Amino acid sequence: MPDTTDRAARADEPAFRIEVDQNRFLPIGAREVHAIVGVTSHGPVPTGASVNAAEAVIVDTSGSMYGERLDAAKHAARAAVETLREGVRFAVVSGHTRAHVVYPGDGAGMARADDTTRAEALAAIGRLRAGGGTRMGTWLTRAAELFATVGDGVKHAILLTDGQNNEADEDFERALNRVTGAFVCDCRGVGTDWKVDELRRIDAALLGGGPGVIADPGDMAADFRAMTRASMGKAVADVALRLWTPRGSVVRHVKQVAPTVRDLTGREVERTPQTGDYPTGSWGTESRDYHVCVEVPPGDPGRRLRAGWVRVVLPGTDGAPERVLASGNILAEWTPDEGRATEIDFRVAHYTGQAELAQAVQDGLAARRDGDDDTATTRLGRAVALAHESGNEETARLLGRVVDVVDPVAGTVRLKPGVAKVDEMTLDTNSTRTVRTRPRQGGPDTGGAPVPG
Repeated sequence: MPDTTDRAARADEPAFRIEVDQNRFLPIGAREVHAIVGVTSHGPVPTGASVNAAEAVIVDTSGSMYGERLDAAKHAARAAVETLREGVRFAVVSGHTRAHVVYPGDGAGMARADDTTRAEALAAIGRLRAGGGTRMGTWLTRAAELFATVGDGVKHAILLTDGQNNEADEDFERALNRVTGAFVCDCRGVGTDWKVDELRRIDAALLGGGPGVIADPGDMAADFRAMTRASMGKAVADVALRLWTPRGSVVRHVKQVAPTVRDLTGREVERTPQTGDYPTGSWGTESRDYHVCVEVPPGDPGRRLRAGWVRVVLPGTDGAPERVLASGNILAEWTPDEGRATEIDFRVAHYTGQAELAQAVQDGLAARRDGDDDTATTRLGRAVALAHESGNEETARLLGRVVDVVDPVAGTVRLKPGVAKVDEMTLDTNSTRTVRTRPRQGGPDTGGAPVPG
């Protein structure tokens, strides 16, 4: 039966639930245990200042933003400010060679949203001017400094750019390392002169929802409004997925696989020699799925082992201790029954394919940019087959702008000549977005009670 929460959530925060899907049966001698850990949170929508929250809007104001793009960016930044919940802390940052806090001003920290501060911020946004270079690490560092002035809580930024980062790569990497974990950031690129990989690096460090392309500046305001509204729906920050594994085991990977693919393996914070925390960012009412792979010592026929114990952990605030709000078991049982042992759980297979699909798209587009048409055709053909098999209609549609599909089942394709750059970038940014599966009816045995080791 599905697991239930260990303790009641407070009235102002979501209740969490964990469900684990897997085939726990392993052939004799096997070591790898795979499971899909589904985490669902449900709770009241934050209102007013019921949740301590802060928002930073970072607008690229480098020289390339001159004209229509800057006008659209101003309109979008205004839309974000207008969407802020009453009482939320906020700031607007102009990003160029330096990072300038245009509201409430350099040295002023962050303002609280009300009718007066919103009106002042809208006026300040109207005074934005384009000029200078693009130094995204500097912008993110300034945002982290702002967020440090408001204490604990949900911290979110929107970053908009239209160009490539001018910083030396080592400086950019140092900045990303400094700000990792300080806030969550959603990135958008307008036009086609920016690099997807640069925004993807920011997204990976700051647990965003995946970088996005804004092909038409006229769509910018609606996108900013939607991102801000989603941020205002978050109720708890710095949620960790805690994984315990038995002695002698090795965690091969922990990956978020829905709604986007993100490898969290290298982000583990060790709590004990057998327990590590993996960051998941801020949560409201939503669902996410994680693929956990653990290598365990092989067992004798009939032996049953708890290969992993997964918990949702909320950090302590105001001196209170951390709390565990949901848990579930990842199991292993060795059997000589070949039929039982070789069955692949549907959800494990589905998300393994989705992760492979993302990689195939990125590999194929990189090969195409490098002029390696053979590799591009092979990898994009594989992506077409995976998208067709998994029912990922959006990725299949975007692939159809880059290749002519001869046989979607076999993945037979031909590269299209003269593909628009915006179509390639849209496919690239969309590659990590996955389609969901539903848990099996009745659910697997995921109870939180201890299992013999």
